[in-house]
Formats: sequence, C-alpha cells, structure tokens
Amino acid sequence: MTTVGRTVRMFLVDGTPSGIVTAEIMNWTGHALLAPRSEIGRIRKRPESQKTGIYFLLGEVATSSEKRSVYIGESDDVGRRIEQHASSKEEDFFERFCIFTSKDANLTKAHARYLERRLNSISSDSGRATLLNSNTPPAGNLPESDIADMEFFISQIEIVLPVLGYDFLKGRPTNIRSKPSLEDFLVDGSGAKPNGDNTAGDVTQLRLVDPKTGVDATAVLSGGEYLVFRDSSARAKAMDSLAKHLSSYNALRNSLIGDGSLVPHPTRGDILIFSRDVAFRSPSAASAVILGRSDNGRLSWKVVGTGENLAQYQSRKIAEAAQ
Repeated sequence: MTTVGRTVRMFLVDGTPSGIVTAEIMNWTGHALLAPRSEIGRIRKRPESQKTGIYFLLGEVATSSEKRSVYIGESDDVGRRIEQHASSKEEDFFERFCIFTSKDANLTKAHARYLERRLNSISSDSGRATLLNSNTPPAGNLPESDIADMEFFISQIEIVLPVLGYDFLKGRPTNIRSKPSLEDFLVDGSGAKPNGDNTAGDVTQLRLVDPKTGVDATAVLSGGEYLVFRDSSARAKAMDSLAKHLSSYNALRNSLIGDGSLVPHPTRGDILIFSRDVAFRSPSAASAVILGRSDNGRLSWKVVGTGENLAQYQSRKIAEAAQ
C-alpha cells in the first residue's frame, strides 16, 4: 500500500532553527515544542508548557557515530518538571528538550503515563539512543478506546520527532522480506538472476561477504538508512588504518563493542557477531565497521537477487526513472 503524504507545519518562534520551534500535523490535536535549555524561563510562560504532557530531554552528539542521551518523562505541568530537571546538578547532559501536549486539553495524567511507558519501550527497542530513565514507568489502566487514541498519538510523535531532527524512536522497517541466502546471489549460465530484484517497496536487501575473513553480513536500505541484521558477522580486529584515517568509524565500532551490539563469536576468535539490528547512515560506515578498515560500501554491498553492487543498482534505478 502506498504511504500517504503528511503535512507537518513548523513555526520558528525566534526566526531561527536553533531557537524555539513548534510543530503540528494537520487534523491532529497534538502540539510539539522544541527549545534550547537556555530558554526554559521563556517556555514556562507559554500556555502549552503548563499542560499535562510528555517530554524528552535531549543530549547533544559531536558526531553521527555517537548515541544521543535521552530522558523521557511525563508531568501534569511539563514546563515546571523540566525546570526541576534543569536545576539538578546531576542532569547536565541535556541541551535541548521537546514537549508534546494536546491542543484540546484532553490529555490526562493516565494518558501521559501510558505514553511515557510506551515511548520508553520504543526507544529501548530501537537502540538508537542511550536511555537515561532508571525505572520503568507503571503500566496504568486505560480503556481500550483510550489505548487506541494514545497509540495514534505515539504514531504522530514518531513522525514529528524526525522532522525536528531526532530519530531515536525509529524502528526496524516493517516491509522486510526474509533474510537473504547465498543462493540469492547465484547467476545461471544465461546470466539470469534466479530471484529477481529483491526489493520490497522502499526496502532494498543487501549482503556483504568477505571470503578472506569469513565475514558475512546482511542488511536492508530503507528510509535512507542501512540496517544491518542481528547475527551478521564482523571482523574482530580492526586494522590500524581505521583509527588513523577514519576515526569516527573507529569510534563507532568501539562504541558498538562497548555497548554489547558487537559480541565475540562463540567459536571463532577472529569474528564478532551483531547481537541486535544496528542502523548506519551510510553504506561505507556499515562496511568499515564490519570489515575493520576503510571501505567503499557502495562497491562492497551487493543487492540481493541482482548480482549488482549498490552503486550499479542505484545508477540503474536512476536511469530507469529518467526514461
């Protein structure tokens, strides 16, 4: 089914993207407000900050390889609660915050608690941020109809946050076919590809195999990200050139090892295994982490079912679209 387009209306309160920003979706009662920590005093005077709602405290990242620190909370007076966070010496991590409230004032404390719990769960499952919440919020009791309304509210938050520049709630693509096998890359004597162009909607399945090291990784390209599947393998020892010439990729690799996303193979000391699905922002970032060296991912990643590398596949698609 074709995805329907959406209109997100943003307003730069100060006329600059780094200042206070509000965001709304047509025909949605929710309202988002993003602001720097330094503007808490001004935000406290705004009526939307005095409502019941959900909020995100957002840490900064120096490079795209870092995970953002995030705290998710709820309050009957979200502005006052954020002010309390800001006055705590133990919560210096956040530089911006985002508030979600309802324009019709129908969001209750029970609704907010449900949202907090669900958003904590979604963020934890995505693995894209370092979640700083120490306790799991209580489940609470909501009628079936209210749960449906809150799930819709969450779906709108998942649209608005990436538009504001924060994608830590983004999950795994839902239209992924089964993981590719080696046979998907075989070509018969006539040059025909047995399984065809293995793509599903806006999802393209990829595989990277390095016979020299025994590395074998599968991934999908979806929504501009490269999602490497759990159980894919990577080289255990990175080459010195990775740290010397591509320090950000080396830092990302070390971070994935440090947080348990890359773990030792149970029987092979020269191989690491992905313990979860991991999203990368470029094919070369993914292949460099996997191979432990500098690499052109557009040449290393092969499209399942076509025999083409990613560069060839994308060039063909551009040419076909131009016809």
